[in-house]
Amino acid sequence: MAYCVNCGVKLEETLTKCPLCNTPVYHPQEEKTERKVPPYPSERGTVEKVKRTDLAILLIVLFGSTAVGCGLLNLFVYKGSLWSLYVIGACLVFLVFSIPIMVYRKLPYILMVLIDGCAVLFYLALVAWVNHGMDWYVQIAVPVILLGTVLVAVLLYVYQHVSRSILFTAMVVVIEMAVFCAGIDLSVYYYLYEKFCLTWSAAVVVCAAIIAVSLITVMRISRLREEVRRRMHI
Repeated sequence: MAYCVNCGVKLEETLTKCPLCNTPVYHPQEEKTERKVPPYPSERGTVEKVKRTDLAILLIVLFGSTAVGCGLLNLFVYKGSLWSLYVIGACLVFLVFSIPIMVYRKLPYILMVLIDGCAVLFYLALVAWVNHGMDWYVQIAVPVILLGTVLVAVLLYVYQHVSRSILFTAMVVVIEMAVFCAGIDLSVYYYLYEKFCLTWSAAVVVCAAIIAVSLITVMRISRLREEVRRRMHI
C-alpha cells in the first residue's frame, strides 16, 4: 500500500495522482509504459436538459387527467352538483396561462394577456352558469376582467415601447391601480343600485393622484431624480 509523499493519504495502487492534493504518484517498480484502469471514471457524465415542450406535455397530462378524473367522479359517484366544472375550468385556465409561454415564447406579450383575460372570463362564465347568476357576471365580472386585461396590456406596452424607468413604471402602476379600483367600485355600485357612483375607491384615487404627482415632480427635477436613484440603488 502506497502513501502520498505530500499529504500522507493512503493511495490505491492504480492511482497516478493523489486524489487530495494532486501530487503525482511514483511507482519505481512499475514500467512507465504500463497504464492501469483507475478505480473511478475519468470523465464526468452529462444529463440532457429538460425542454419546455416536455414540461408542457407533463402539464397537459397532469391537469388533463385531473379534469377527466374529477369529471368521472362527478358523473358516477358524487352526483349532487356540478362541482367538477370548477376543477375542469381551473385546469383549462392554468393551461392557457402556462402552455403558450413554454411552447411558443415568440407570441407577443399583449396577445398573451388578452388570451389570459378571455380564459378568466370563460371560467367565471362557467361559475356563473353553474350557480344561475349571469347578472353579476355580465355587470361586474365582464367589465372588471376586461378593464384589468386592458390595464395589464397597457403596462406591458409602456414598459416595452415607451420607458423602462422604474419611476415612470411605478407611476403607471399607481395610476392603473386607481383606475382598476374605481372600475370595481363603479361596477358593483351599478349592479346594486343601477347608477354610477364612487364610494371607497375615491380614497384610493386621491392617494394615487398624490403619489403620481410626487413621482412626476421627482422625474422632472434632475437633482431629486438622481438622489432617489442613488438612495434606492436604481
